[in-house]
Amino acid sequence: MEAKKNPQLEIGRNSGIYFAIGLNLMLLLSWSVLEYKTYEYNEVDIGIVDMQSEFEEEIPIINTELLPPPPPPAAVVSESVQVVEDTEEVEETIIESTEITQETAIAEPVEVSEIVVEEVEEDVQVAFAIIEDVPVFPGCEDLSKAQTKQCFQQKMQEHVNAHFNYPQMALDLGMQGRVSVMFIIDSKGYITGVRSRGPDKILEKEAERIIKKLPQMKPGKQRGKPVKVAYAIPIFFKFQEG
Repeated sequence: MEAKKNPQLEIGRNSGIYFAIGLNLMLLLSWSVLEYKTYEYNEVDIGIVDMQSEFEEEIPIINTELLPPPPPPAAVVSESVQVVEDTEEVEETIIESTEITQETAIAEPVEVSEIVVEEVEEDVQVAFAIIEDVPVFPGCEDLSKAQTKQCFQQKMQEHVNAHFNYPQMALDLGMQGRVSVMFIIDSKGYITGVRSRGPDKILEKEAERIIKKLPQMKPGKQRGKPVKVAYAIPIFFKFQEG
């Protein structure tokens, strides 16, 4: 007798579906296990503010009564009076008036001596361009005012050319330019107050040396009196390159 199979009870018919479902469940479970994250929780003590009420000591209030100050001691008055007789005579001082009245007479007349007035010479300085009588350079005597002035300037130029010496250091350094020299011919004809302004101290020193060699002159006059005369002259330092 052959056993008959029930087609509804066949187990292997849906095995592929069950296998696929199981496989998906396992994959999902494995993925969940891999993605699972854990965190460490540390207990953090944020601190607790302990507010305790401070004990305040109550200071009792004591009322102190101020005692009145003691009364001052009573003054002892002595009733005994001693009388002293004046045995010395006091001389009165007479104060005389020092005011002068019309009745006061001068015993001896006072003679007033003659007053001597001393003339003080004024320190006058006049420019060469406006002075009445220019200083007279040696060799320019007995000339008119115009000729004396022209002679003075000519002698000054001759003096500069005669004493001119180009400093060797200035030549080595290639220094050249104009040096303006200012000086004063005093009331006795001497050269004073020599000053200069130029491109370098070396050239200024040489220009001052030339002017200081000027001879004594006859001083210039203003209103007939000798006065100081200010004069300025330019000195050119220039070399030719060979």
